[in-house]
Amino acid sequence: MENLTQIPQQAAGANSPEDEAKRAQEEQMRRDVMVTVLDTAARERLSRIALVSPERSQQIEGILLRMVQSGQLRGRVSENQLIELLDQVEEAQGAKTAKKSTIVYQRRKDIDEDDFDF
Repeated sequence: MENLTQIPQQAAGANSPEDEAKRAQEEQMRRDVMVTVLDTAARERLSRIALVSPERSQQIEGILLRMVQSGQLRGRVSENQLIELLDQVEEAQGAKTAKKSTIVYQRRKDIDEDDFDF
């Protein structure tokens, strides 16, 4: 019965030191690629984006990594090119979210005291 109540470390959410080391190594490689691919202004903009929206920053980094791996990037990405990429991602997400249902709020009209007989 004691074996049934014990939870394995991996199932409980604890990571092994090897997993942590691998994750840290991948993170360092990702940072190195971003330093190589982005110019200074673009790197600064991406770090500011990460402060506000870490998910969006990770999404952009993923796109940039795929572009590097596929050979689509020839030189360093400037801040203007990063802004264009951000706009393209926003437009693509806007097209996806436009299909969602929208909520329309109908406000009541103001009621004047003259409308009531006292």
